[in-house]
Amino acid sequence: MEVKELKKQFIDKYEWTEVDKNEFKTLTLNEQLKRIRHSASHVLAQAVEQIQGNIQLATGPATKDGFFYDIKVLESIDENALSVVQKEMQKICKQNQKFEWAKAPKKDVIEFYTKTNQKYKLEVIEKIEDETLTIFKNGEFLDMCAGPHVPHTGLCKNFKLTTATSAHWRDEQNPSLTRIAGTAWTSPEELQSYLNLLKEMKKRDHRTLGRQMGLFFFHDWASSALWEPKGVQFRKTLEKFWQEYLDENGYQEILNPQLYRKDLFQTSGHWDHFQENMFIFRDDKGEAEFILKPMNCPDTMLYFRSRVRSYKDLPMRIAEGQILHRNESHGSLHGIMRTRCFCQDDAHIFLNHNQIQTEILTLLQNIKATYDLLGLEFRVNLSTRPANYMGEIEAWNKAEAGLEEALKFAGTPYRIDPGEGAFYGPKLDITILDSLGRQWQCGTIQLDFQLPERFELKYTEKDGSENRPIVIHRAIFGSFERFMGILIEHFGGAFPTWLAPVQVAVLPLGESQLEYSCQLVEDLKKEGLRAVLLAEESLNYRIRQSQGNDKIPNLFIIGDKEVQNKQITLRKIKDESQKTISKEEAIELLSKSNRLRSLDVIVDNPAQFLKEMGDVTTENSTY
Repeated sequence: MEVKELKKQFIDKYEWTEVDKNEFKTLTLNEQLKRIRHSASHVLAQAVEQIQGNIQLATGPATKDGFFYDIKVLESIDENALSVVQKEMQKICKQNQKFEWAKAPKKDVIEFYTKTNQKYKLEVIEKIEDETLTIFKNGEFLDMCAGPHVPHTGLCKNFKLTTATSAHWRDEQNPSLTRIAGTAWTSPEELQSYLNLLKEMKKRDHRTLGRQMGLFFFHDWASSALWEPKGVQFRKTLEKFWQEYLDENGYQEILNPQLYRKDLFQTSGHWDHFQENMFIFRDDKGEAEFILKPMNCPDTMLYFRSRVRSYKDLPMRIAEGQILHRNESHGSLHGIMRTRCFCQDDAHIFLNHNQIQTEILTLLQNIKATYDLLGLEFRVNLSTRPANYMGEIEAWNKAEAGLEEALKFAGTPYRIDPGEGAFYGPKLDITILDSLGRQWQCGTIQLDFQLPERFELKYTEKDGSENRPIVIHRAIFGSFERFMGILIEHFGGAFPTWLAPVQVAVLPLGESQLEYSCQLVEDLKKEGLRAVLLAEESLNYRIRQSQGNDKIPNLFIIGDKEVQNKQITLRKIKDESQKTISKEEAIELLSKSNRLRSLDVIVDNPAQFLKEMGDVTTENSTY
């Protein structure tokens, strides 16, 4: 029997109820948007089915910005085929097909999907305990689905298909399906605004800009990016920023091995909670198991335990920026944003109960100062006890209360994120907003009562008694690599002077200005500025190359007038206006921008300072 006839028999067997129009009108815009996107995924599957015939459907949920459907297609979906699906979806939307639902016995649904060869739907049913299932239909399209949906397909018309990629069914061991994804909105204006955002995101993609600017490249043989000289300089600038922060705030830096026996992680509890993300090796006898270190906290506990500690040592702030390795799944890797090899601006602070609030307040102030300097807004989530927590509930309650008290005392707005804490303690997750309004979880402040207990850490009190320290795990950047990727996209590669790999390019008009220009480059370098001479090709080409591709923030253009008067003509990135100033004034201007993070320049309002210096500033997008 043909699939069309099987569908008709199934439809005729039940009474169908229309989605309530009046109820939909009472929903918030956010709730309506979720229904629009989920309904659009059904329209997508219906369109592919109408084009290709009896395809095999897996799942099609709404997402944060749109929808997708995983499908075993009969013919591959390339860019041209995607546009055909788009047009078919538009036809379905114009038909205003009603969404209707019915309850069907589980055995009937299994029989229907068996006869129509929908093996992925049958696998989904295997995990459902209910004996009655909900089926939705629009037109002749049927899909098992919990809903909810919009009243009719016309409400899904503001959509756009964006990608067709491969996606494994549930895990990487299973066959690959085609994931067709799109975005849907409540109005054409919202849709266009989002499409503009996608266009800007593509232009700012750190993988593209990293290659274009000569920062890094990728190779299939490598576990992460391969860094070029400019990329190393960018990294070193952030590392210097980190080092200055450590020195200013009383941190001590340690350096530990990358390879440990698994005993370390069994003691810390990571072996039970994190084993699937570890690279595991055996020694030459095939006996002892060794782990490439995936985090810095367990061996920092060994450092504290290596000597007798006193209350006078607390708070003890210990930092380590060692290379870490995590066995991330291939599908989760993303440029330098998520890699298997990375470093963190990691630190662990050992302290007593009375020092918690002061330390957290200081950390919140430092986080705010750092993000302000980079033009990044931030939000704070208090992540509480997860289901797989380690330790006693009393300790967890005390730790969560301590973090919340510090947030209230600091006047820092926050929201509670239930169950999202680390297995060893609650945490403050710091989410930053970049210039496009996207959110990134970077910084963290984690309060830990468990690892000191598991490693039996002790310090001697003033009266000679022994006590257990508390540990704060803290990071501001998070992963160096990921934070660098975020900054590349946040600034679109056009970094402020202090952060740019090349801070100034000197461009002589011709041969007669070459000697003056070479001396100028040397003078700039003596002041600690990263300068290059660009003397080949036409002036217009050099300007386009240095500001368009290389994103150099400052150009010094040198003609005969500049040589005679010992001046430069300054041109800033993204600013076609130019001004002629003395050589000394130009060097001082750039030197001041370069010293922004250093102790000899006190800046209350970094964004205003950058604006006054004529440096790059970013503003949150209206997308």
